[in-house]
Amino acid sequence: MFIERPPLFYRLLFPEAVWRIKGRRKSKVVYLTFDDGPIPEETPWVLDTLDRYGVKATFFMVGDNVRRYPEIFEEIKRRGHAYGNHSMHHIQGIKSSRRRYLCDITEADKLIDSPLFRPPHGLLRFGQAKAIKDHYNIVMYDLVTRDYSRKLTPEKVLDNVKRFARDGSIIVFHDSRKSSRNMRYALPRAIEWLLERGYEFRTIPMG
Repeated sequence: MFIERPPLFYRLLFPEAVWRIKGRRKSKVVYLTFDDGPIPEETPWVLDTLDRYGVKATFFMVGDNVRRYPEIFEEIKRRGHAYGNHSMHHIQGIKSSRRRYLCDITEADKLIDSPLFRPPHGLLRFGQAKAIKDHYNIVMYDLVTRDYSRKLTPEKVLDNVKRFARDGSIIVFHDSRKSSRNMRYALPRAIEWLLERGYEFRTIPMG
């Protein structure tokens, strides 16, 4: 549960970040997000699946993937989805100096040009967070599906959504090769489950 829903004490370590977006009382809204793309093996499938259900999402993209597959990035924008910076080379802040980390983010920003930033693995240093906040809105998450885990079955990934989704949840899937098996099973079923329970899907505001 520590991973699927980050506990309060961890959220309090980074007050600069957005973890959940709660709406009006009794509202039922979720924010579907995807990390680590875009790649031709997975992202087009995700886009087609979202279209099938009339759902918009927010894609946090690795700059080097955008550099290699600019046409997929353009397709994400053309289909009306929001998008954010996920660093240039998917480096972890806690393993990098402040200077190197900020330079990597800036390099990705030249390709992505978004006010949104999500740190890879959700890990960064306090000083990095404060510096990033001056230029970006840091978007964390309320629910990690763990679709990337080889130890979890596709059914368990879907169960994570059913167990932890709530109003305002920022939900993380991954359009990556490692997540393919679990994500392709769980994503459409999770969308259907959420829609059946009256949830509305929104994108993370870019304004």
